[in-house]
Parts: sequence; C-alpha cells; structure tokens
Amino acid sequence: MNKSLRQLFTIVVALFVILGMSTTIIMAIRANQLTNDARNVRALYHEYGAPRGSILAADGSVIAKSDPSNDSFSYQRSYSAGELYAPVTGFFSISQRGWSGVEASRSSLLSGQSEQLLWQRFKSLFTGQENKGANIETSIDPKIQQAAYNSLGSTDGAAVAIEPKTGRILAMVSTPSYDPNQLANHDMSQANSNYGVLSQDATNPMLNRATSQLYPPGSTFKTVVAAAALETGQYQPDTQIPAGASYTLPGTVTQLTNAVPQADGADGKISMEDALAYSSNTAFAQLGVSLGDNAVSSMAKKLGFDSPITVDGSDYTGTPWVSVTSKFPTDINDDKLALASIGQGDTVVTPLQNAMVAAAIANDGKLMQPTLVDRVRSADLSVISQTKPTVMSHAFSADTANKLTQMMEAVVTKENTNLAINGVQVAVKTGTAQIGNGNTSIDGWVIGFAPADDPKIAVAVVVHNVDLYGSFAAGPIMKAMMQEALAE
Repeated sequence: MNKSLRQLFTIVVALFVILGMSTTIIMAIRANQLTNDARNVRALYHEYGAPRGSILAADGSVIAKSDPSNDSFSYQRSYSAGELYAPVTGFFSISQRGWSGVEASRSSLLSGQSEQLLWQRFKSLFTGQENKGANIETSIDPKIQQAAYNSLGSTDGAAVAIEPKTGRILAMVSTPSYDPNQLANHDMSQANSNYGVLSQDATNPMLNRATSQLYPPGSTFKTVVAAAALETGQYQPDTQIPAGASYTLPGTVTQLTNAVPQADGADGKISMEDALAYSSNTAFAQLGVSLGDNAVSSMAKKLGFDSPITVDGSDYTGTPWVSVTSKFPTDINDDKLALASIGQGDTVVTPLQNAMVAAAIANDGKLMQPTLVDRVRSADLSVISQTKPTVMSHAFSADTANKLTQMMEAVVTKENTNLAINGVQVAVKTGTAQIGNGNTSIDGWVIGFAPADDPKIAVAVVVHNVDLYGSFAAGPIMKAMMQEALAE
C-alpha cells in the first residue's frame, strides 16, 4: 500500500512539475511570441482597447492617431496624408503583426505598456481613468517631406534629409508609397486583402527604399575616396593626379572612360578639385588603387559603411528600426578596387547612408547618429525622454571637410550650374550608377548640403532605373528640398 501511495505521490509531483514548466514556457518564454501572434484575438482587443499614442511631425501636426470606434476594437488607427508619411510611421494593423516604422520602433510606448509608463498605469489603475499611450514627436519637417514627395512623383526612388550638426532626420520619402489606412481597417478580411494586394504589387510600395534598399552609389562615392586621399596629407584640392581619356582596369582589358572631355584632364593629369567637379572616372579609379583597399575601406567604415545603422528605437521601446548595411568590398584585387572607388562593382549604399556622408562633410568630419524621434511625451504631456545629439565617429578632420566642401562647391559652379540656388552656396556631388544587363539603365544620384558656409540641411536622393544623369534625375529633387528648408 505504501509503495502504491509513493508511486501515486511521485506521479502527482511529476504532473505538477510538468504543469509548472508548461505554464512558465507559455507565460514567460513564449509570452511575446503568443502576444504577437496574429491569431491571438485577445491580445488584439487588449491593444485596441486603449487609445494608442499619436505620432507627430516636428511642427506638432498629427500624422498618426487613434480615434474611438463603434466596434469591438474600441479605437481606430488613422493616418493623415498616409502615403506621404508611410515610410516614417509604418502601419499598425489588426491582421498583420509585422508593422514597421515608428509604429514598430516605439510600439510599447505608443501602446502604453512600456516600463517608462509604469507610474501612469499605476495612476490609471487607482483613478479609474483610461490608460493612454505616449505621444511620439518626430523630427520630420512637413514642408521638406512634402517637397521631396512631390518632386519624386511617380518615380521609383527615395530622398533623405538630415540636419548635419545633430543627425536629426528632417525628411524620409520613398516612392512609390502606400496608404497605411488600408491596413488599419477593422474588417480583418478587407485588411488581409489589402495587405495581399500591396505585398504582391510589382512596384513594392511597402518597401522603405530610404533604409531598406541598397543601390550602387555611382560617383557620389568619390567623396569618400577624396576624403581618404586628403586625410593622408599627401593630396590637396589642387594636387595633380593621373587621369586621361581612358584607363584599363588592372589585369583586364576593360577600359573605363569619362562622360565629359573635361574629366580627362590635360596630358594625363587633372587636379583633385576638377576630378570631382567633372566626375573623372579615370582619375578616381586610379586614385583608389593608389590609396589601396585599406585606406578607402577604412574611411568608408568611419562614415558608417559595413555596420547596420539604428534609425530608431530599442528592445525596450519596441522593435528597433535598423537600416540595412551599406557595403564597401575589402580584400579585393586592384581591378575591383578601381570599380568600387567610383561607386560601381560591389559598392552599395542606402539613401540614408549617403545622406550621412554628406552630413559628415557638412559637420567638419563628425558623423552624427541619425535620429527620427525628438521626444516622447506621456498623455499628460510630461516629457518621458528627449533625444540628444550623439557623435558616431570623427571620420576625418575639419580641414579635410573644408577642402571637400570647396571641391563639392566646384561641382556646381564648374559643371552642374542647374543645381545652383540664388544667394546660397551649395556643395554637391552627383552620381550616375550603371545598372541592368549590359549597363543599359541608370540609378541617378545626388548628395549635397547647403548653405555650404553654414550647413542647415544635408540631402541624398536616388532615382532608380532612369535614362538621365544624376544631375538631372535627382538634382531637381534635392534642390526643391533645400529651397524649402532654407525658406523657413
């Protein structure tokens, strides 16, 4: 009898252990997974049962908010000018739990569930008031955002504007875009249908090209090579470097040529300044080879290449928004180094990364951490957190930055006068990256900042798959953004 009791006791204990383990797995280890499961309707009701915080532009205008609704979800998410701000806000949906943008990076704050809002939840519990999510104030300037969106129009492209001294992102546009309101629909069947249409659209409107798409940077990368050269102390803007009408890639029979005869120089030589102004492929390919892979790749790394860049958020605030990694190839032969040095071959960047390069030059060589959120406020308007400027790296000296600025001003005054702005000094580098089978198409680029003598805005624009040089495809978009920024 005692033996039977012991066996029964052992079985009961084992069952309690199994129950305890399974409960722990469900409540702790798999809690987030189960909460974020699209089939978990209880979690949906919980999230939509309280007003989610608003997302605001820098001028205080509301670009995403929650309004009371007469259904089981209690609140309806809505987006003003949805397509304009979609790359920034992302979406919040009852049917798709991936979300994106600030909706994802600040999700726990917007929902009111963040530990930073613990006191607010405590007060709500005892006062009987409704718990409300925090409001997120972004750095997006509506006028610059609108100028970029209007100028990009129906093209496939992206534009990013940064405040050089702080790293604040002033504009982030990706086209074609989409309307997040289609995904915020409370009719789950309709929301799923809309998501299916958007996700299968050949133009990929839900892709944020500013942070999640890599492009060959073309001649805009010559600014990085020029910075590496100037930092050695062996080169100045007036230093004569090898150029010529053509250059045979080392160890191959492939020849590089230039787009305009001025880029050839004279007697096989050209000044560094003219090489940048006229975008000499033969000069910068040879310069990259002369500097060597280590020097060029080291400068690229200092400017943010080869590392993912966090745009916003953390594991404590939601799902961190991380830009895909821009890359410069390393340990390569001289033929590939020559191509990579003119922004072709295996060199690829995001528009955000290229805007950061322009901003670093504008900021005396200091690369700032890009930020998208200025501050977070609780429902009672008290400040929960405020973003402070952070230096990512001192990529190069102020002297190098000044010389690069001089050289980039020459890009406008000597070759691309269409990018000039009356009464404002503008520093620019254009880029025309050949893409497609047989290099039959173009990614048109421009990066720059203004005013060159006291920079307020740094910009990068790419227009994908066009038949125009970057100066004409992307240049007018950059110019419109700068004019809007400087008119304020």
